[in-house]
Amino acid sequence: MKLNSTQVERALSQFDAHCLPDDHPAVSQLNRLFGDHTYFLDTNGLNVLEPSESTETDTQIGKIVNLAHWSDDTLTNLMPHEPEPTGVIVSLGSKH
Repeated sequence: MKLNSTQVERALSQFDAHCLPDDHPAVSQLNRLFGDHTYFLDTNGLNVLEPSESTETDTQIGKIVNLAHWSDDTLTNLMPHEPEPTGVIVSLGSKH
């Protein structure tokens, strides 16, 4: 899921991570591997936000999915794996 700047701010207020800017050199390669997403890095690795159904019809929510874990203690190398839900749900606000 590709997020706009307001959605990124809302997500980061609920999820302790850093967002990779669209002009980051790794984003084009990540898009080829995983699709067009907004990418987040945290202590567990590389994550994206996937849309999720909300019980409130006017609220857009998403779930954080981990795509790659850090493969070293210095958090510089990522090891891709099958997408893993993290259990973290974020509210992106109104659908309107």
